[in-house]
Amino acid sequence: MAQYFEVHPQNPQPRLLKQAVALLQQGGVLAVPTDSSYALACHLDDKSAADRLRRIRELDEKYHLTLLCRDLSELASYARVDNRQYRLLKAATPGAYTFILEATREVPRRVSHPTRKTIGLRVPDHHVLQELLAAHGAPLLSTTLIAPGETESINDAQEIRQRFERQLAGVVDAGACPAQPTSVIDLTPMGTGGDAQVVREGRGDLAALGL
Repeated sequence: MAQYFEVHPQNPQPRLLKQAVALLQQGGVLAVPTDSSYALACHLDDKSAADRLRRIRELDEKYHLTLLCRDLSELASYARVDNRQYRLLKAATPGAYTFILEATREVPRRVSHPTRKTIGLRVPDHHVLQELLAAHGAPLLSTTLIAPGETESINDAQEIRQRFERQLAGVVDAGACPAQPTSVIDLTPMGTGGDAQVVREGRGDLAALGL
C-alpha cells in the first residue's frame, strides 16, 4: 500500500520529504508533482526500481526515461554539454522542458537509449520537487504518470493513490499540476554544428528559446 504524503506546495514539511526519500532509497517508486504533470520517480542507480517503473507504465527499454536534476551543474554530470548547448539550457532552466543530450559514462547503460546513447534530462520548476531532489541529494529517474492504454497524464493525487496504491511505494501530494507535458528538445545536433530540434511542443515556451 502506498504511503501518502500531503505536503504544503510552498513550504513542504521536511519530515515528510525525509520519509519519502527513505522510500526512494529503499527501492520504491513514487508519484511526485512536477511543473508539467505528476510523474513516476525512482532512484537512478536501482535497477529493480527502474524495472518496476517501466512495468507500471508498460514501457519497453527503447523508451526514453528522464533524469530530474536540481540544476545545470548536476545535469552536466550526466550529459555532454558544449557552450552552445549550455547557453540554451541556461535560458530554459528551470522550466517545463526535457532535453535530449549525449549521455556521459555516469549514466547507467540501462537508462540511456540503447542505440543512440542519449538521455533525457530536465530541471523542473516546481518547489516541492526541488526540495525533494535536494533531500535526496541526487537526480531521480522519471517518466510522466500516464496509465497504460491512456494518453493523458493523471494530475489528481487522490486518483493516483486509488489507482496505483498497490504498485507505488508512495504518493507526494502537493496539489494539482498542469495537465500538459513538457516540451521535448533534442540538443544532440548542436554538438555537430546543427540546430536544436523540437521533438514535442508542450508546456515549455519554445518562442522564448528562439525555437
